[in-house]
Amino acid sequence: MSFGVLGAIALGGVIGSLGRYAVGVALPHGVGGFPWATLVVNVTGAFAMGLLVAYLVDRPGVHRLARPFVGVGVLGGWTTFSALAMDAVALGAADRAQLALGYVAATFLVGTLAVAAGSAVGQRVWPGP
Repeated sequence: MSFGVLGAIALGGVIGSLGRYAVGVALPHGVGGFPWATLVVNVTGAFAMGLLVAYLVDRPGVHRLARPFVGVGVLGGWTTFSALAMDAVALGAADRAQLALGYVAATFLVGTLAVAAGSAVGQRVWPGP
């Protein structure tokens, strides 16, 4: 792994993490409240990953740092499985176990649909060569 790749991932991670922090500030939730910020970043990140993959597949000439920068760095910093898990545990601890299970299931389902939608949109916007 080259320093260029590591630098691209690090820079992308800074951008994604700062964006995720901003969404958390904009959409705060208290103990037992629904974690909208985490859901928003995870679903939009899944959609963006679908777009990214659609763009990068069979695309000659894409810069070699595009995928590490966007896919690993930006989207890795933007999305957050650990916050999803922590939110689910916090909801359970606040006697909202059904909401916690619904939140995890909805995140998985909507996130999967978002990747598929992002990929479909990306394939229409950037048809392969």
